[in-house]
Formats: sequence, C-alpha cells, structure tokens
Amino acid sequence: MRPLRYSINVSIDGCCDHTAIPADEELHQVAADNFARSDALLFGRVIYQMMEEAFRGPSDPDDPFARAIDAAHKYVVSSTLTSVDWNAELIRGDLRTAVEELKAQPGTGIATGGVTLPRALAEMGLIDEYEFIVHPRIVGHGPSVFAGLAQAVDLELMDRRDLRSGAVVLQYRPAGR
Repeated sequence: MRPLRYSINVSIDGCCDHTAIPADEELHQVAADNFARSDALLFGRVIYQMMEEAFRGPSDPDDPFARAIDAAHKYVVSSTLTSVDWNAELIRGDLRTAVEELKAQPGTGIATGGVTLPRALAEMGLIDEYEFIVHPRIVGHGPSVFAGLAQAVDLELMDRRDLRSGAVVLQYRPAGR
C-alpha cells in the first residue's frame, strides 16, 4: 500500500499563506526530496492550478522542485474542473473511495499539500505521514492549517531537521500506526 504523505509550510503562528513564507533553494530541495519519495501527487483544484501556473514547463530547469513537480503524475480532486492535463487525472465522486484505491495501487507513495483537501483527508484518517515545515516568522494572516477539523489527530514524531533559514522540518505519523 502506498502511503499518503502531507507536507505544508507554516509560520510560527500556524499560517500557511504561501506568499508570506520565503522559499529558498534548501526549501525547494526539501520539497523535491518529498516528491522523490512519491510516485504521484494528489491536489485539490486550487493547489493544482497554482502549481501549474508556476511550474508547468519549468522556467528554471536547475530548480529541483520545478523539475520534480513538472514531471510528476498528478491526481486532481475537483467538482468544478471538467478536464486536466499536465500529467494529471481528474478525480470525482466519493473522495474516501478514490483515495483508498490510489493508496492500494503499487508504488512508493502519494504526496499532497494545501489546506482544504488535506483537512478532509485527515478527517477520514487517510493521511499516513504529516510534515510541517515551521518557519521562524509571525505572519498574522492567511489560512491556518486544519482550521475547522472536527476532532484532534494525535501524532508521533518520526524525524526532525533544522534548515539553515531557521525553519524546522517536523515529520509525524498518526499515533498508534
């Protein structure tokens, strides 16, 4: 079974506004390493369109993140899109069933990010690994991670890594797994 891995950049105050958190080469390498551990990406419509606009046919072929995301196979969860391309397949219907079928396929893993889709996946207990890249910045605005989650998800620390920027990469799995 392929694990579903969630990764998000957050500020110290829990905000995940991508425009408020600076991305450097080391951070892009962390993301590229995550993609290398996965053979597919799972996005909601908003993240898919944002990533496609920024990284389709990467403008910087030396950026490992841009190369990795451009080449990756993507699954897009959307009730409003009628079609996708950029190495992508559209997922419609029952989210739990669709994701369980993806996880049951052979492979190395599925990476996901964003806010809305991961909250739904966490509610269903479908995320196998959580990665929070906590940046030394107070933002004070923007979406917050897992806002509105119906019940707590207890986690166990798997790994921790400090980045030169002062950010800390924290990797967790759901407790008891």
